[in-house]
Amino acid sequence: MTETPLTQMPEMHSSNGCESAAAPARCEARLREELAGCSFELHALGFAPGTSGNVSVRLDGSRVLATPTGCSKRVVGPDDLVVVDMGGQQLAGTRHVTSEIDMHLAIYKARPDVEAVVHAHPVFATAFASSGHALDQPFCAEVVMTLGTIPLAPYATTGTCEVGRTLAPYLEHHDAVLLANHGVVTYGDSLMEALMKMETVEHFAQICLVVRQLGGGAMLEGKHLTDLLQARAAYLRKAGRQVHWANGSNGTSAGPHLTARI
Repeated sequence: MTETPLTQMPEMHSSNGCESAAAPARCEARLREELAGCSFELHALGFAPGTSGNVSVRLDGSRVLATPTGCSKRVVGPDDLVVVDMGGQQLAGTRHVTSEIDMHLAIYKARPDVEAVVHAHPVFATAFASSGHALDQPFCAEVVMTLGTIPLAPYATTGTCEVGRTLAPYLEHHDAVLLANHGVVTYGDSLMEALMKMETVEHFAQICLVVRQLGGGAMLEGKHLTDLLQARAAYLRKAGRQVHWANGSNGTSAGPHLTARI
């Protein structure tokens, strides 16, 4: 995968708050630049071909800034972005908001800690989603630490509120979800974090495919997995979250039981 020079993308901050007592409009201006930069990076990574994919970020407790529908993420600019309320009503912008805004809003409503949402169609992860396979086997220590498991939500018609309903059972315990026959959605406390989670999901999907081709691989288990889970728990506790670990019958597979709880 070809890396995109960081100079092509505006710096993304870890928080959406202003560092000074600047007017809210200045905060929005910065977030518009960051969201446009994130959109460009999503396209550069090959995760959003054509006009696919969408990105959003909270402006405050009642408004969300999002990409418009029918626009390549390669060329979307700060002035192309639109503002909606938490009911999906468009408040500002000359373009129409993404048709998948209901999915974004469902995530924000379920997870008050989430500040940004990224939806895309990376090839390998989407292939798993289209084959009925979750990415829920603990092959890689880094993925266990950063994402736990990546479940597969049932199919729902894109652009409908049905997508949010199928996601609902997974939102509390996961930060990345495969969408059956559709793509991937990730979310976090900043645009950068949500984008990095998308990269991690796609990287892990590639690893899982090669592992299958090589004969199945060896999952982390026993003390090795327990030590990782304890480290993840310590990390998430600092952010006000904790890991819940429920062993399977033989205690050897994380599977869908490896979850993060608020």
